[in-house]
Amino acid sequence: MSRLHSTPRGSWLLPGVLVLGACVTPAPQPTAPAFDAAALVQTIRAAGAASPTELDVQPLRDPQVEDLRQQAVQLEAKHMYRDAADLLDRALQLNAEDPALLQERAEVALLLGEAAQAEHYAKQAIDLGSATGPLCRRHWETLVQGALLRANDRVIRHGESEAQATARVQAAAAEARTARTRRDACTVAALNRY
Repeated sequence: MSRLHSTPRGSWLLPGVLVLGACVTPAPQPTAPAFDAAALVQTIRAAGAASPTELDVQPLRDPQVEDLRQQAVQLEAKHMYRDAADLLDRALQLNAEDPALLQERAEVALLLGEAAQAEHYAKQAIDLGSATGPLCRRHWETLVQGALLRANDRVIRHGESEAQATARVQAAAAEARTARTRRDACTVAALNRY
């Protein structure tokens, strides 16, 4: 009788299966988003809630820009953030110096997970906008939230020492404190009318 037939049938497969099994990698686990964009945008918009006792100046709007803005709002409500961003970009081509439009684009950038872009738009809006009122608070709150995201990012980058990472996090935390102070300074009482 041959030795090949004396071993249990299929037992020669077991070592091969074990070796191949070791090569199989588990299915990748879905990664959690770096931040809850919808919650951040809600926080930013809440910071810009107008109070009846404060000064709030609203600019006149170009009808074409206003139409694009309204369409973007509708798309955002449907979670079609990229399309909303495209419409706001078109509106910005018509009026690149509208602080409210820049702020709306910053908030959609956050919804797209583009925190650095959101800060960029908010900084542009600050440079062009009023230093008072609800919109001012939204600009600065965007910077607060962006800085907090960076302050909470404690991952050491490639080529970065632990001391450099610590300094980066501390600088972001300081930016958040400064932005909060600036945000709070945006609230100005309305003028008394006699």
